[in-house]
Amino acid sequence: MTDELKVEVETADQGALDEAAAPVAAENQDLAVAEESDDAEFEDEELDSEDSLTYSNGVIEKIVAIATREADHVLGMKGNLMHFVQETLGAENLTKGVSVEVTDDNRVIVNISVIIEYGSYAPAIFEDVKERVTEQLTAMTGLEVAGINLRIEDVMTREEYAASHKRAQEAAAE
Repeated sequence: MTDELKVEVETADQGALDEAAAPVAAENQDLAVAEESDDAEFEDEELDSEDSLTYSNGVIEKIVAIATREADHVLGMKGNLMHFVQETLGAENLTKGVSVEVTDDNRVIVNISVIIEYGSYAPAIFEDVKERVTEQLTAMTGLEVAGINLRIEDVMTREEYAASHKRAQEAAAE
């Protein structure tokens, strides 16, 4: 697994942009058409672009974590021992419970560990998380999601979760 995901951006080829990832707003359509006609001059020439766009895995993980937390009935994220130590020392790790892998064709596989609300329907939570994460990653980065793996680590009532979260904060304050 690498620490960064590098996406090549070809400035002269507007057709290479994924329509779902880069929708053009109505007021910008005239500008896009003008740029495409300017780029038509370069159709026969191959241009080597020096431009690139690179995402840190932490950025991808943060987008995933925020989108996951927005899903109904997801109470929290479940991290590893390192995340626990960081939280005990007072640091909030927004990427806790998330890891990403980049495939050879620059698609992303997302692994998420969550705590869900007792009494909720896990398959519906999975579909909600999958939709939110895919939508946000595509909208913000243009990356294609190759797969999402959701692992339910714990089930709690909202009251239990709030009490455990409060105890963890008090322990960190000591």
